[in-house]
Amino acid sequence: MGYYPGRCLLARRLKEIGKSQQWLSDMTGISKSQISDYVTNRRIMSLSTAMTISKAIKCSMDDLYEIVRE
Repeated sequence: MGYYPGRCLLARRLKEIGKSQQWLSDMTGISKSQISDYVTNRRIMSLSTAMTISKAIKCSMDDLYEIVRE
């Protein structure tokens, strides 16, 4: 049995705190296009990126993706 990231919830988290992808890019140094790729599920965050983003928006890394169980 294993787990893997499902749909990215970053857009929802940003909306909850009233911030934009541009704000997140400015806060983290992660390009806006890379953040957009996460939001649209074209790319999955690395552990270090998820940690950086979760610290910036003050949430758990688990809150950034739906968790899918095999």
